[in-house]
Amino acid sequence: MSERRAAPTVGQVVLGRRLQELREAAGLKREEAARVLRVAPATVRRMEMAEVALKIPYVQVLLTTYGVADDEVGAFVSLAEDANQPGWWQRFHDVLPDWFSMHVSLEGAARIIRSYEPHFMPGLLQTEDYARAVLEAGTVGQTGPEAIERHVALRMNRQRLLTRENPPHLWVIMDETALRRPVSIHSSVMRDQIDRLLQAIESDHITLQVAEYAKGPHPGTYTSFALFRFAEPELPDMVYSEYVTGALYLDSRAEVATHLEVLDHMSAHAASVQRTKKILREFRENF
Repeated sequence: MSERRAAPTVGQVVLGRRLQELREAAGLKREEAARVLRVAPATVRRMEMAEVALKIPYVQVLLTTYGVADDEVGAFVSLAEDANQPGWWQRFHDVLPDWFSMHVSLEGAARIIRSYEPHFMPGLLQTEDYARAVLEAGTVGQTGPEAIERHVALRMNRQRLLTRENPPHLWVIMDETALRRPVSIHSSVMRDQIDRLLQAIESDHITLQVAEYAKGPHPGTYTSFALFRFAEPELPDMVYSEYVTGALYLDSRAEVATHLEVLDHMSAHAASVQRTKKILREFRENF
């Protein structure tokens, strides 16, 4: 039986979907593919749904069965071997919940990341001191200082995607609440954090807007969420929505379209980028 992984890499998600497309194009059901491999149909389903690592011998047999040419089989296998390599974030498996591993993988592969943050500064734009203060406040449960530092290190490592070559476009709508909620008794923490936002907003690949109290309620008031868009045509837009003990990953067209509509509405409703800069500077003076 294939080995289970805590969370799939984006490469496994893409190749799993491709395997499903090739099987369906060959006119085979999962049960028929399973008989070729002499495994249970559930094993084929788990490979296609990226719930397990891609067993290379299985992949080779399936591709041949589906009528894929030898040179294409070799290319697919190479991609599968790369996809099976653990992501950098797996170094943090001791503090990284299984349900959040997929988020980090999607985040690193996305071409566009759009999100709504109702309570805190965006994680990808947090300073170390701000992140540490939030984590110490108990948002990760009852953990000791060492675990908190591991969480901070993970968050800082995630931010590297914004300074790499060809970074994704990050577009965040942040509620005014995040600016009004101090996370530390030290005012310098909030000042430095706002400075970080003012620096980030000058980047061509970062868009930041504040949803002001004065504008009233908006469609995204309920909870934080993120929408990922990818360059790979095999991978559809995906929405991530977090709750206290886990998260939902939504990829149905209807659900994604609804979240996209909400983001578009909030973007039109929130302060412009120029207005956001002014708001940030005003709040900085208060700290």
